[in-house]
Amino acid sequence: MPNPHYRSTSYRKIHVRLPSSKSTIHYERRKNNVAKCAICKKPLKGVKTNFLSKYSKTEKRPERIYGGYICHHCLEILIKQSLRGSS
Repeated sequence: MPNPHYRSTSYRKIHVRLPSSKSTIHYERRKNNVAKCAICKKPLKGVKTNFLSKYSKTEKRPERIYGGYICHHCLEILIKQSLRGSS
């Protein structure tokens, strides 16, 4: 049975064969995926993905409306559509 903090799904199991021909399980933290736009699915620019606890909230994503969720191109289209629809 692994230690309690290794039972979380934030760790991935790696089966390792040792030189003594025994196999053991090593635990490694999962890596973060690249942030993607919710509409066009392209990778977002200006969004940090590694070592998130090291950065403050304002350093992790852009400080604009829908920053870190929608890319600037899709946001531009949404703003134009909302303005044209309201008039």
